[in-house]
Amino acid sequence: MSNERMPLLGTTSFLSPRLLWKTGVAFAAVGVIAGAFGAHGLKKRPGIDADKIHSWETAAHYSIYNGLALMLLSMHPRFSLHRFAGPAIAAGGLVFSSSIVALVLNRDRFKFLGTATPMGGAVMIAGYLSLLF
Repeated sequence: MSNERMPLLGTTSFLSPRLLWKTGVAFAAVGVIAGAFGAHGLKKRPGIDADKIHSWETAAHYSIYNGLALMLLSMHPRFSLHRFAGPAIAAGGLVFSSSIVALVLNRDRFKFLGTATPMGGAVMIAGYLSLLF
């Protein structure tokens, strides 16, 4: 239970600014690597069409965007310790991008992840919107 002295989510994030920075760097690096693979290696795989390439690019771009956002967040004097924003952006971004990648690589095997993509996106958006408060 929460009360005024002890909020339900606590008062600070379990992700330190240093860990937010490292997480952001990892997201950005994975996004660049995924983008390079999508531009060069993915096209050689059987069954890859233009729609799948576009989905892959979306996953790579969002990984980079979220990585940059986490790095910026880690440097902010107030929001680097926000109890929800950083973890939600990281977790939502991970689920969003990785589920797209899995579906592009093998839709039949990972079709159960189809509902994970919008859920990850919703958590990611909630993380960004929480910075309003």
